[in-house]
Amino acid sequence: MKLGDVWFTTLAQSEDGSENVIFVSGREHIAEFINSGKFKERAEVTWKYQGDAKGMPDDKTAELMEEVQEALKKSMEKDKLAILTGIYTGNNERVWIFITRNVAAFGQKLNEALSGFELLPISIYTEKDPENNEYKEMLELKLSDEE
Repeated sequence: MKLGDVWFTTLAQSEDGSENVIFVSGREHIAEFINSGKFKERAEVTWKYQGDAKGMPDDKTAELMEEVQEALKKSMEKDKLAILTGIYTGNNERVWIFITRNVAAFGQKLNEALSGFELLPISIYTEKDPENNEYKEMLELKLSDEE
């Protein structure tokens, strides 16, 4: 299975009732990985930040987030332990969504990947998602945006 790096971007409304929008970036062409049945768990890495009036990060924070994202992506996808499928940015947080084969190994790789950074304001949430429902919901945002 070959992992490509094609992404779509769409906007979503914040679920907390505020006027803030969420920028959603989703990875395309990963059906082969999802259909393999090997990626049954989801890991969400959330970085809360003090955003501007629209809930977006300042330039310095955004740059650091990009560095962290590249480190995570490179580490997780090297042996396809996990695949970055989505990125949500807005309303004072960025959330990276991964599908993974093994949550414990994901945690170890995450610590290794981020060891070169100072302590980051992140939290990790995992859950079983054998149907990849979160990814399917994100694709629905793209489809509704295209209509």
